[in-house]
Amino acid sequence: MASSFIFFCIFACFFIAQSGAQSDVGVNYGLLGDNLPAPDATIGLLKSRNITEARIFDPNPDVLRALEGSNIEVVLGVRNEDLQQLASDKNAATSWVANNVVPHFPAVKFRYITAGNEVIPGPLATFVYGAMQNLDAALKSANITVPVSTAVSYGVMGAAFPPSSGAFLDSELEVMGSIVSFLSKNRSPLLANVYPYYTYTNDPVHVRLDYALGTSQHKVVADGLNQYTLLLDAMVVAMYAALEKMGGQDVRIVVSESGWPSAGNGDIATLANAQTYVNNLIAHVSSGLGTPRRPGSAMETYVFALFNEDLKPSGTEQNFGLFHPDMTEVYPVSFA
Repeated sequence: MASSFIFFCIFACFFIAQSGAQSDVGVNYGLLGDNLPAPDATIGLLKSRNITEARIFDPNPDVLRALEGSNIEVVLGVRNEDLQQLASDKNAATSWVANNVVPHFPAVKFRYITAGNEVIPGPLATFVYGAMQNLDAALKSANITVPVSTAVSYGVMGAAFPPSSGAFLDSELEVMGSIVSFLSKNRSPLLANVYPYYTYTNDPVHVRLDYALGTSQHKVVADGLNQYTLLLDAMVVAMYAALEKMGGQDVRIVVSESGWPSAGNGDIATLANAQTYVNNLIAHVSSGLGTPRRPGSAMETYVFALFNEDLKPSGTEQNFGLFHPDMTEVYPVSFA
């Protein structure tokens, strides 16, 4: 076992050097808790744990001020409830950028701005493209270059097995077509929330736990010449296949959320499973090996989530955190 691991590490390092690939792992920093540490303390925690990328869901001014000068790259989210106004009013987009980006730039390193989170499919889906367009125009008018995108859930997928057959829902083809065209034109990535945990819990009869956790030592799914030992890879590749069907061959996927709850669902959501999944996720992304369909292609990923948040619905939703609100570890994890 030890010799196999050493061989893997040597191979991974050689492969990364040859391909020039670079992968990044960040965290999702949510605020749905009434006992969370102050933003300054939280940013200190991120820096102490070598976490150099973070995603926030709305432009909280205290968090943005704490991020100034931190050298942490930030994915900044637009509130879902603001999408309609941003899509219909260019002045609203100009004001949003003036109020939430300009005062903190360049002291905050904005990596992406995302117009909404998990609104496709849904009643707000038709506003995403317009909001993206107007935000992009407002940023350019302010002479700020930050890619604009949106974050979609895996619910946007109409087919995902086998991975090469991946396709978006028929009902969302028009919406996704406009978004994919925008992303391709602007060389921006699509952010996607990808959870093997939910795929497993939705179908434990046909989905193996080791496949979901990333512990399988042998291929689980064969799709043509590609073989999959990690469900995460298969899910990402299925979304790439969906993008390619929409003309988005050059659109990169950023995994904006992925994680495993440590409690709230019997012997599936356990500390051991959460620790296994998250550490395997970080190791896989950091290896730079990519997926079977796109070997050597970086898979930028944001672990969900930084803290256990007690204002979320009870059960697993409160238990995705890497840290307790007192900043002690829920379980050991390494970003180094």
